[in-house]
Amino acid sequence: MATLGFVGLGIMGRPMLNNLLKAGHTVVAYTRNAKVLEASVAGGAQRAASNREVGERAEIIFTMLPDGPEVEEVVLGTGGILEGSKAGAMIVDMSSINPLVSQKIAKASAAKGVDFVDAPVSGGEPKAIEGTLAIMVGASDEAFAKAEPLLKCMGSTVTLTGPVGAGNTTKLANQIMVACNIAAMGEALSLATRCGLDPEVVFNAVKGGLAGSTVLNAKGPMLIARNFKPGFKIQLHQKDLRNALQTAEANQMFLPLTSIVQQMLLSLMGDGKGEFDHSAIATFVEAPSHVEVKKPV
Repeated sequence: MATLGFVGLGIMGRPMLNNLLKAGHTVVAYTRNAKVLEASVAGGAQRAASNREVGERAEIIFTMLPDGPEVEEVVLGTGGILEGSKAGAMIVDMSSINPLVSQKIAKASAAKGVDFVDAPVSGGEPKAIEGTLAIMVGASDEAFAKAEPLLKCMGSTVTLTGPVGAGNTTKLANQIMVACNIAAMGEALSLATRCGLDPEVVFNAVKGGLAGSTVLNAKGPMLIARNFKPGFKIQLHQKDLRNALQTAEANQMFLPLTSIVQQMLLSLMGDGKGEFDHSAIATFVEAPSHVEVKKPV
């Protein structure tokens, strides 16, 4: 079995690394947070002292980082993964970033004989822990065949969507649908609550019909319970919608709903809710409507 590398041990990265370890893989890990790295080492990972060392010691390296600038720094920067990587290695970036950045990193990696794969995920912290993420992959057929068995340690569905950049384009489409769904759920349950109904009863009434969805089932109960502990933060979802709008601009596309919801997220961040779970998108209409979606006392 190849020695694996993992850089980026945040809310998503830690459980994803754990699932590779549970599958019996040797994983060399690095993150700048010494306490988090120590916990991962205690869980079975091997310690690296830098991004470059991960590249030197591992044949296939996974990254899970907040956005494109961080991925560029970790992979292409001074002391980065690519400095240490040898020809024939592979870098699998599982971050959600602008597809153009994925293609830029892939070009630089190819110049050194290193394969690059973009493989963003959907499902949040619960599915990262379960190892049941939906993984959207942009890669050559050969690179996908090499990465797929490892990705299946972390996800229940692993889909090749096209060449490098296609994975992140698919993820942007996913994030548009999720954000707009949560926003619509917020308006719907706020209306029901303002009209004197119990939002939990309304949720149970509609979830089995056409309005039912995975998003509703996951985020509706969190809203009603006022539980905004982050599985996926509002500030990260705002970043994804920003990347979607930039990609749309580059392709001369008009995304009116995405633009409106992205502005809602910026407003929530201005209200200090950037660290909240993205289920709190649904709270945007509450204050101006003088309503709070929760079970009646």
